[in-house]
Amino acid sequence: LQGHFFRLLKTSPHAAIRLGFLGKMAPPHKVAVIGSGNWGMAIGRIVAHNAKTKKILDDTVSMWVYEEEIDGRKLTDIMNKEHENVKYLPGYKLPDNLVADPDIESATKGADILIFVIPHQFIHGLCEKIKAHISPGCICVSLIKGLHFDETGLVLISDMISQGLGGADTSVLMGANIANEVAAKCFCETTIGYRIEANGMLLKEVFDYKFFRVGLANNVPGVEICGALKNIVALGAGFSDGMKLGENSKAAVIRIGLEEMRKFIQQRYPEVTSETFFESCGVADLITTSYGGRNFKVAKAFVEAGGHKTMDDLEEEMLNGQKLQGTLTCKEIHTILEREGKSGDFPLFTVIYSIAFEGISPEHLVAVLGGFDLEDGEFSLPIEKGQEHIKKRLPWHYAQKPRKVYPHEIVYQH
Repeated sequence: LQGHFFRLLKTSPHAAIRLGFLGKMAPPHKVAVIGSGNWGMAIGRIVAHNAKTKKILDDTVSMWVYEEEIDGRKLTDIMNKEHENVKYLPGYKLPDNLVADPDIESATKGADILIFVIPHQFIHGLCEKIKAHISPGCICVSLIKGLHFDETGLVLISDMISQGLGGADTSVLMGANIANEVAAKCFCETTIGYRIEANGMLLKEVFDYKFFRVGLANNVPGVEICGALKNIVALGAGFSDGMKLGENSKAAVIRIGLEEMRKFIQQRYPEVTSETFFESCGVADLITTSYGGRNFKVAKAFVEAGGHKTMDDLEEEMLNGQKLQGTLTCKEIHTILEREGKSGDFPLFTVIYSIAFEGISPEHLVAVLGGFDLEDGEFSLPIEKGQEHIKKRLPWHYAQKPRKVYPHEIVYQH
C-alpha cells in the first residue's frame, strides 16, 4: 500500500490525496478545530462548508469551545442551537455541521486533522489531554501567529504541537486574513507551509475555497515566523498613524519592518528563501495587518491616549476578550535579541519595544528611522484640527528624557 501511494503521489498527487492514502488514515477524514475566537470561527465556517461538499472529509466538523456564559446561556448551546457565535463572530451564521463542544477530549476524539487556533500559552496543557484520543497518524495545522522562547532560544509553535502530540506532522497556515473579512467572504489568499507534501495537499483540500485561495510552500519556519513578526511591525504602523505621520512614514515602517523580518528569519533558518516573503504569509499579511489588524488598532489608540493607558488596558477595552499577540511576540523577540547582543541590528523592533514597554515617547520611532536626535528640536508632530489634545500629551507624562540616538540604531545614514 505504501509503495502504491508513493507511485501514485509521483504520477498524480491530487489523486493520491483524494484516495486518502495518507499514513494509516482512510477517507473520510475527521476534522476538529481547537479554538473558537474570531479567527477560529471565520476559518471554521470555511472548513465546515468544505466538509459538506468534499467526499474526502467527514461531514461533521467538531470545534472545541472554551465555555462561557452569555446572558445566562452557555455559549456552546447558543452555537449549536442558533448557529452563531454571538460573542466572537456576531452576525454570521455557522454551518449546521460545525458542532461546538466544551470538552476538549470529546471534541478531538478520533480526529484525523487538528486545526489549532488558540493562544500558544495553552498548547502544552491541551496536547496532554488530547494525545490519547486522536486518530493514529493524525496531522495538525497551526493558525497561531506567535512564537515561543525557552532557555535554548526560539521554539516554533508547530514544533510545540508536534512534540506535544508525540511527533505528529504539523503544518502552518498564515496569510493576509483579517477574520471579519474572511467571514464576510471577501476574497483573500493564504499560505500553507508544510514539511510533507502529501499533507500539505490534503490541508489545501480542507481550506481552499473560491474566496479563500490557498498557496503551498515547502517551508514551515519561514511561513510561520512571518506570521508572528508582522505583528511587531503592525505596532510600529499603529504608532505612526497615532502620531498622524501620514502614508509615507507608515510605508517606511512597513518596508524596514519587512527587511528586519527577513534578516531575523534567515539568520536562524538560512534555507528560507527570499521568495517566501512575497507569498501571502509575507508582504501581503504585513500590509493588511499594518492597516486593519488588531495590533495596529491598539497601537494607534495607545499613542492617541497620550500615555494614560497601557497596552494591557487597551487590549481589555478594545478586543472583547481576544488577545494581542504582537505585544507578547515583541517582548519575546526583544528578550532573545538582548540575550544574543543583537538588538542594535534590529532598530525598528527595538524602538517599538521601548515605546510599548519602556515609556519612551513615540517620536523616537521617527528619530530611529531617520537617524537624528530629537533634542535638535527640528522634528515636530503634525497636528490636525481637532487633535490638539494629542500635542498637549506629548511627550508622554511619564516619558524619559529624549535620549540620544546612537549610530548602531540608525536605519538611514544621512
